[in-house]
Amino acid sequence: MTTGRHKLQILVVEDDNRVAEALAGALRRNGYQVRRAANAAEALAAAPVDLVLLDLGLPDRDGLAVCRELRARGSVPVIAVTARGGELDRVRGLRTGADDYVVKPFATAELLARIEAVLRRSMNQHTHDHRHLTIDGLEVDLARRTVAVDGQPVPLTRKEYDVLAVLVRAGGAAVARDRILVEVWQSTYDSMSRTLDVHVATLRGKLGRTGSMVRTVRGFGYRLATTADTAPHPAPPSTAADR
Repeated sequence: MTTGRHKLQILVVEDDNRVAEALAGALRRNGYQVRRAANAAEALAAAPVDLVLLDLGLPDRDGLAVCRELRARGSVPVIAVTARGGELDRVRGLRTGADDYVVKPFATAELLARIEAVLRRSMNQHTHDHRHLTIDGLEVDLARRTVAVDGQPVPLTRKEYDVLAVLVRAGGAAVARDRILVEVWQSTYDSMSRTLDVHVATLRGKLGRTGSMVRTVRGFGYRLATTADTAPHPAPPSTAADR
């Protein structure tokens, strides 16, 4: 994956050589440059990259501590890739600062999709100010915690508003269900996933004609439509056959 002429660089932090080489190969085949770190010390000494795939079970230091330090240093996106699949592990990883959490074993296609989503969200957050959104009649002011459609205030519950705010801050990028659940409910229990769907359905209803801007990303999560999504497509040029 590239942006302009820049091929994006991913740091793979993994002490298992077999796993690291498999990951590196898949990433290179999909257009990424790859760097490797086998432990926490090497990860923290590595040059800046565009994204970090971080194993939490490192030999010299707990991966959560590494994630916390990376987050303190800057805004590089971090995806935890780990065998720790428990509910508390997921919540702890996401609350520590990981942008996403992938449990081993995983499908390579799923990991690549999550990488793309996190990178899109990171790029959007760096290039746009999402504290105030106005698009196609929908207006969200994160500083004032207000929402309006066509100039009319929309009364949302706290949770409905928080779900919308997560999507607004992502700037059009897809947000994983686990990420929304942690940020809004501080949980990733399967039972909460249904609660999220209900809140999204209610939110769409309250947003009226702009409710369709809350898009489902099948098998992943949700995203908010952008100006590019809502802009009318130009009509194709007419031909002699059309006349």
